[in-house]
Amino acid sequence: MSNNASKRSNIDLIITFGPAILLVITGFWFAYQFVAPPPPKKIVITTGSKSGTYYKIAQQYREELAKEGIELEIVSSSGPGENISRLINKEADLAFIQGGTGKDEPGLYSLGSLYYEPLWIFLGKHKKIEQIADLSNLNIAIGKEGSGTRILAKQILKLNHIENPEPKLFGLSSNEAAEALLQSKIAADIIVASIESASVQQLLHNEQLELLDLQRADAYIRLIPYLSKVTLPEGVIDLEKNIPDQSITMLSPTANLVVSEGFNPALIVLLLRAADVIHSKASVFSAAGTFPSAEFTAYPINEIADRFYKVGPPLLMRYLPFWPAVFIDRMIVLLVPLLALLLPLGKIMPPLYRWRIRSKIYRWYKDLQEVADTVHRKQPNVAEFVQINRDLAQIEDQVNKVKTPMSYADQAYNQLIHIDLVRKKLYSKNPEAYS
Repeated sequence: MSNNASKRSNIDLIITFGPAILLVITGFWFAYQFVAPPPPKKIVITTGSKSGTYYKIAQQYREELAKEGIELEIVSSSGPGENISRLINKEADLAFIQGGTGKDEPGLYSLGSLYYEPLWIFLGKHKKIEQIADLSNLNIAIGKEGSGTRILAKQILKLNHIENPEPKLFGLSSNEAAEALLQSKIAADIIVASIESASVQQLLHNEQLELLDLQRADAYIRLIPYLSKVTLPEGVIDLEKNIPDQSITMLSPTANLVVSEGFNPALIVLLLRAADVIHSKASVFSAAGTFPSAEFTAYPINEIADRFYKVGPPLLMRYLPFWPAVFIDRMIVLLVPLLALLLPLGKIMPPLYRWRIRSKIYRWYKDLQEVADTVHRKQPNVAEFVQINRDLAQIEDQVNKVKTPMSYADQAYNQLIHIDLVRKKLYSKNPEAYS
């Protein structure tokens, strides 16, 4: 009897709660479609040449990401063109891109500008060159094919109507250009590089050379919006030797960290935190906190990056290590809709289960009430007495067949007591039935 009741109770539980469980499972599956995939533990960055600044900075990123268990593979490249191609073809996850070198490629987004990459125009001293237009018909080094230097140099020269035949525009590496300038084989060496660049430092410390002071910088930044006007203060390179010997006005794009569409959101936050550690310090050209920045970007700013610059990292990542924060954040996406289902179901299902169990017993109260009313209204004759007694016996038999959980057994016993009370009332009206 107990085993049968237990089995019956389990069936009732399944019938009552089964649809709710299926609804929760469906809700879980639906919510899971919106959960971001877990961050990969290895990503690839494409930079520039191994001797360049981008490659060295990528090594700093690798150290920062390694603290959170992310491996960063660094791949050198020939320049921004190859970097962009790798991003588009999913051969790399992120890249350093010089501002102004892209062509509105769809699906690429900037995580922000990282630092100024000034345009350096080195000249032999005592050359009568006061502005870029004076370089017309002179030999100029403008960087190797595919380099960011070459792209910007050609734009600047074109604005000055300098479109000399290719033999006048030399595609030399930074080292080759420096040597050619020192040997007077070229009149000017145009370089786009950070101040930490070995080639830039070499040329800055050479007393035979000087920098072109761009007095018309304001005009250039109106014509080429991604450029900024920056100043190299007098003596900032070497106070003892007073290098440079006057303040120099320069133009500068910015270095950008660029990702393709669909890059993992959690890793974006981690990269921006690393960028803040690496690039937020003061430099010769910028005050502390200037970079990283959502301004001067090479591509549209990534939505998550934009939010990071406005309000900082997500709450969990402010107080928890990276991986626990990512796990909890992903689970929240699941738990919120599940709680939205579970809370009302938790209120509805227990009463529904009670109603289902009680309805098995209470369904016979209507028949019992009709019998009780008949007994109460009149004195039954013998035929009616027999029929009423038979009806009570049938109701009693049906109630005895009802299997309920032990916690609801009192409901069945109460109904049996009520049946017995009606029977006693029936017999009290027909005492001869006892004889």
